[in-house]
Amino acid sequence: MKRTRVLCIFASLLLVSVSLVGCTGNGSRSAPTCGMEAVPLNTRTTVPEAINEGSVIPFEHALPSQNVDGRHNGTYNNVELAIPGVLTTQDTDLGMMMKWLRDNVQSGRHTVFVEGEAIPVYKNWIRDHVHTMKAFRHWEHNLRAYLDFTLAYQRADGSYYELIKQMDDRHWAYVAEDDVLFFPEDNLYLARLDIEADVEYLVVEGAAEYYKATADRKWLRRNLPKLEKGIVYSTSHPKRWDPELGLVKRAYTIDTWDFTCEQTSPWDRRITPDSPMAVMHGDNSGVYQAMNQLAWMNDELGHRAKARQWRDKAERLRDNAFRHLWNGKYFVHQFPLGCPPADDKESIRLSLSNTYDINRGFTTLEQSRSIVEEYMHRRDTTSAFAEWFTIDPPYEPCFGEVTIHPANTYVNGCITSFTAGELAKAAFSCGYEAYGWDILRRLYEQMAEDGGNIYFLYNRLTKVPANAKMGPAAWGAAAVLSAIDEGLAGIEDLGCRYSSLGFSPRWPVTPYKELRYFSGYEIHGDVVDVRYILTDAGMRYCVDSPARQLSAHILLPEGISVSAVLLNGKPVQFQEVLVGDSCYADFSVADLNGRADIELLF
Repeated sequence: MKRTRVLCIFASLLLVSVSLVGCTGNGSRSAPTCGMEAVPLNTRTTVPEAINEGSVIPFEHALPSQNVDGRHNGTYNNVELAIPGVLTTQDTDLGMMMKWLRDNVQSGRHTVFVEGEAIPVYKNWIRDHVHTMKAFRHWEHNLRAYLDFTLAYQRADGSYYELIKQMDDRHWAYVAEDDVLFFPEDNLYLARLDIEADVEYLVVEGAAEYYKATADRKWLRRNLPKLEKGIVYSTSHPKRWDPELGLVKRAYTIDTWDFTCEQTSPWDRRITPDSPMAVMHGDNSGVYQAMNQLAWMNDELGHRAKARQWRDKAERLRDNAFRHLWNGKYFVHQFPLGCPPADDKESIRLSLSNTYDINRGFTTLEQSRSIVEEYMHRRDTTSAFAEWFTIDPPYEPCFGEVTIHPANTYVNGCITSFTAGELAKAAFSCGYEAYGWDILRRLYEQMAEDGGNIYFLYNRLTKVPANAKMGPAAWGAAAVLSAIDEGLAGIEDLGCRYSSLGFSPRWPVTPYKELRYFSGYEIHGDVVDVRYILTDAGMRYCVDSPARQLSAHILLPEGISVSAVLLNGKPVQFQEVLVGDSCYADFSVADLNGRADIELLF
């Protein structure tokens, strides 16, 4: 089918070539005599007739193009084109933002050479690598090397090492001897910072991303027991699990970070009998997500009983978290265990993992909206330039007695790009779509000011990048790109290789009336190609994808109702569903064969 389409396009180009060159009779390109008016190729923006044949709502312009209706809307070499990427008939702003984000992610890619292997990593911490995977899963062709390396050196208790470093980076000296593995010939080592509690669930997340992009059942069958062993460790080991609360615990840190308020923390990241401990909501939402991902992966392999067990464990964990950590509006920052709180603000301190909690499916719609509303409220009341806090309020004058990170520096109160991305994605999903778009618009303006760059942290008052060397910009860029892809464009892989597509586009909250959006996985050439147009008569999405099933949840323009939904020209049953004050048209389709041409008639 694809080959036929390419041949048709090639034939069309030949006809254009003949009309411009071969039909003049005198070799002149300016005086055609074959009955066709010569049109410069760079102004031909009409849509091929085939895609509009039989439609009620025709597309009006061809994309890609450089100019539409007198407006510059594309770049000379179409640098906007990529997976994921967008072309619009209005401007290049969103397309260029996505290019900048891809560039920022790709700039973090490098290679570790260890034991004769070349391992591509997007930062040499498995944590950063997995967080950044939300973006590079779309284009990276070696998605499994760092995961395989991490799984190969899983420790006997089920835990993983989290970073690989050169010997003169002395993280190896911060931990106990049995938390380090040396590779002397390569001058490298693996280490686990003992106070971290997030590594095991992030390895499961990375494995789920790899499997979705590849459908590699052989790999999954081989590694699923290791993934399960990691989560058993997280929910049973005395360093990681509080049996009284039934929740994952950690050393008393700032959200998910790797230092405590103790004076020795800059050079000692061990857990000792005297270490202050706490329960943090983000660790538990991460393990909750991992348990559900393990259930899904077991279902993929036909292990139904084990899948049910993991889902039951996930619900018990969630119940315990809300019993102890929810303050009625959002999650408290840290819940101290057998030690005094760091100050009197822990119950009102809003920390970055609240945004992750929503996107991991930990919260109900009502709870998600409550968290987003808290961020919206703080935007109106903060002196900071944005509400994308690491934590708010910060610890004053610093976190405990450690003066290396006083208030409003590093993760003790700076503004961060990954909170912005996760918050935008959350807002799109829970009925605050205009707020999600507003976050993306503000990020675009900030990136334009910074020459197309995005930074890990910003000074909350000056917008100046803060501690640039102390965090990966790619982590933030990936979160923002994911917010556009899964939140705004609403492209969600519900199966593997987009065999089952969640389609929840929210373009009516933007100024764009016609566009073309691409997503997918390059590793196997899986492409989701979406054309969109909004007119007075209705709205149309033409979706070419590998999907056999499609679950549609399509945002309607404000104040608009739908009279009918057509799929490939035929009416389908649908429901109008409210999410907050936003109205969506919902329907499901099975047995698709390549194209879902959806027209929503007003």
